Amino acid sequence: MSAVAAEVSQASSSRWVPAYVGVGSNLSDPAAQVRRALEALGGLRATRLVLRSPLYLTPPFGEVVQPAFVNAVAGLLTQLSPEELLESLRLLERELGREPPRERWGPRVIDLDLLVVGREKRDLDALKLPHVGLAERDFVLYPLADVAPALDVPGLGRVWQLRERV
Repeated sequence: MSAVAAEVSQASSSRWVPAYVGVGSNLSDPAAQVRRALEALGGLRATRLVLRSPLYLTPPFGEVVQPAFVNAVAGLLTQLSPEELLESLRLLERELGREPPRERWGPRVIDLDLLVVGREKRDLDALKLPHVGLAERDFVLYPLADVAPALDVPGLGRVWQLRERV
């Protein structure tokens, strides 16, 4: 890599980018699990927790019979790439007690979903940005509107407008 390319790469990696993470739990004192996860997000490498929504009690999504969820959204500033941030979230889930899912949309101790990272768009197997289903899920849009109502979600519109449609 040339010295100029290395300098540009280093400069772009030191740029702070807003990111939003959905946090949810419906097992083992869900409200405490969500609060614990919000605190832990502030400890991620090259990332700062700057906003957190109130907690919402929401019915489960999907067909699996299970307890209600507690959901929230964290607003972060990060220097990590979307891929690095997603990997950090997966590691944090495991540290917080998440086990491999037994059922799709089933119960869980903690769930961290990367919703939006700056103006980034991704359509990869492992990473989709903005998060799939964001525009249809009230349990995401209500807490997201608490921390970033004017956020323009790439390709979808402003959060407050999306929230009005659910």
